[in-house]
Amino acid sequence: MGRSSRACSVLRSPLLLLLLSLGCAAAQKGSTWKTLSGKAPAIIATGGFSGLFPDSSDLAYQFVQFASSPDTALYCNVWLTKDSVGICLPNINMDNCTVIADVFPKGKNTYNVNGVSTTGWFSVDFKSTDLDKVYLKQSVLSRPGYFDGTMLITPADFVFSQYKPPAVWLNVPLDSFYNQFNLSMRSYILSTSKQFVADYISSPEVNFLTSISGRVSKKTKLVFRFLDERSIEPSTNQTYGSMLKNLTFVKTFASGILVPKNYISPVTPDNYLLPYTSVVNDAHKAGLEIYAAGFANDNILSYNYSYDPLTEVLSFVDNGVFAVDGVLSDFPITPSEAIGCFTNLNNSKTDHAKPLVISHNGASGDYPDCTDEAYKKAVADGADVIDCPVQVTKDGIPVCMGSIDLMDGTTVATSPFATPAVTITDLKDVPGVFTFNLTWDDIKKNLKPMISNPQSQYNLVRNPRNKNAGNFMALSDFLTFAKDKDLAGIMITVEHAAFMAEKLGFGVVDAVIKALDDSGYSKQTAQKVMIQSTNSSVLVKFKQETKYDLVYKIEENVRDAAPSSIADIKKFASAVSVGTSSVFPTAKLFLTNQTNNLVQSLQTAGLPVYVYLLMNEFVSQPYDFFSDATSQINAYVQSAKVDGVITDFPGTAHRYKLNSCSSMGKNTPNFMQPPQPGGLLSTIPPSAQPPAAAPMPLLTESDVAEAPLPPVSNTTTAHSPSHAGLRMRSDVSILVTLLMLCASLLI
Repeated sequence: MGRSSRACSVLRSPLLLLLLSLGCAAAQKGSTWKTLSGKAPAIIATGGFSGLFPDSSDLAYQFVQFASSPDTALYCNVWLTKDSVGICLPNINMDNCTVIADVFPKGKNTYNVNGVSTTGWFSVDFKSTDLDKVYLKQSVLSRPGYFDGTMLITPADFVFSQYKPPAVWLNVPLDSFYNQFNLSMRSYILSTSKQFVADYISSPEVNFLTSISGRVSKKTKLVFRFLDERSIEPSTNQTYGSMLKNLTFVKTFASGILVPKNYISPVTPDNYLLPYTSVVNDAHKAGLEIYAAGFANDNILSYNYSYDPLTEVLSFVDNGVFAVDGVLSDFPITPSEAIGCFTNLNNSKTDHAKPLVISHNGASGDYPDCTDEAYKKAVADGADVIDCPVQVTKDGIPVCMGSIDLMDGTTVATSPFATPAVTITDLKDVPGVFTFNLTWDDIKKNLKPMISNPQSQYNLVRNPRNKNAGNFMALSDFLTFAKDKDLAGIMITVEHAAFMAEKLGFGVVDAVIKALDDSGYSKQTAQKVMIQSTNSSVLVKFKQETKYDLVYKIEENVRDAAPSSIADIKKFASAVSVGTSSVFPTAKLFLTNQTNNLVQSLQTAGLPVYVYLLMNEFVSQPYDFFSDATSQINAYVQSAKVDGVITDFPGTAHRYKLNSCSSMGKNTPNFMQPPQPGGLLSTIPPSAQPPAAAPMPLLTESDVAEAPLPPVSNTTTAHSPSHAGLRMRSDVSILVTLLMLCASLLI
């Protein structure tokens, strides 16, 4: 098959500038692994780094050396052309992964594929020279299409000769399919084996593996691939499920088996983990290695993994019971992290050093915001600081609620309190039912918490079994809960203080100070108290009356802070929290650059910097982080050097702090190097690049300065928002009465 050297050189040049440093040291483990050989599990890159680039493309294969363990094997799904040339593609239907339909619009055919009539474009209808003008495209529609149409189909022998990887895995999906075309996959593999040595050859067909057994290099491992348990293996006419019970037979022609990951770790219909099966132990008892397939960071994982693909991989390689012998992944960086840096961690070690792990509404990725269960999970997961955003009820009780609008985190919408909803433009542009509309008893007795689903537009929901779990907590309950826990501190967030003072007659700053005094926090030093607000006036008042740590939250995305604004912040705050995009700006989910000056300028002024808001869901992360929350955290800690992270998933951030690669310095493996912002963007052809984002503003002194908090209003009973709530309800009732009267007069 022909190949344009010019095309390859053009694609390679930006890659030299790309993303990750070429550190070649992989973290080594001294302990014996629970694999068949006792060695670390193998990492196999399915079609290269196919989670980002088109499967089996130049960039997908090249990128593995930059973003994975140096011993990662390259995987090629082999198909034959009309002239018996092997090519690498993810699917038998070329229309799913190439632009062939545009190049050969009349090339569609229908063939029998393992007993199923299948229509599409097939490699057997084209000579290899025909395919020299057919470009690849992303085969998974949810993945970025910016690289589509830029890279040609890769010949199988090119994987050996051009990329020179440490190992190659050739998968032969449909040997028997070629019989109807007088083509022989067996002949192709044996011919290729005379020139190159494949480390692994797999197939779901017994006859194919037996036909090449003893005919290929002794260094080549033959692996029998199991398909769906109900599918029929064509050579034996048995289901793969039944063959799984006869591994001694498989051992007669293979040295290993490759199974879908759910063979090992099945899930319930509602996507929760079931107990491990015995498949790994059964394979090892039969003397077979076992490899697990189907790992992809942008798949919907079991809810038990909290949208953390690293947790999933660790459950297959470091669960204390067994380890698979290899992992096949579209995102090989994640098994590289797991095997190289995150196994055998001492998770019992308490470490409140930097970066601080600060919860956001507790462990709100797993439980409803600000519930007792969310806080228990945050503590159990190793959060250094747990947080309480303070709201106020109708009867003047300070409570922990993620939003002042009960529509956002409770079942109020399905309760009798859903109407009348009111619009308060000082708070929201849409109608809501606010905490100060209901008494604390109203909330506790009639409403349930409701888990937040910030990525629901992508059909990603959080822990459905826990969607209404836990109990609401008053501020006093939160303080009592936190006081005896092994925490570095607590963070109390105060917003809407001016509104509460003027419209509700409630002094929230005074209420928080009193609650802290009553709980003994003002007289202890074991846990620091952090007060966070987007309003400088709130922090000024706290500074006047307390000695707590004050955190100024910069609400808008900014590229830097003017020296005068930093000087102003220093007058009332001891730390700053900034949004993720203020550190790493993005365009169409690609990192464009890093605002080095912002974090550095604040820290130089003595202001620690915390970044918010980190989430595990892959759709919340730029492509440069590879749909891997650990990679995202690593970038903010290693590259931006923030002092803490504010996250919905504190367990992921806490585990990051324990990784064994964090102290390796110059020997840090390449997969734990932070990305170079803009590097990935540079690989996209100019015609396909997303439009440049508008420059973010500079934080100025005028953005920071605010008038002092207004005094608590005397128009309502002090510290009692009930009158204001009643007044709003009364206004609505009067309006409804007037409308009804007008209607009766018209009749």
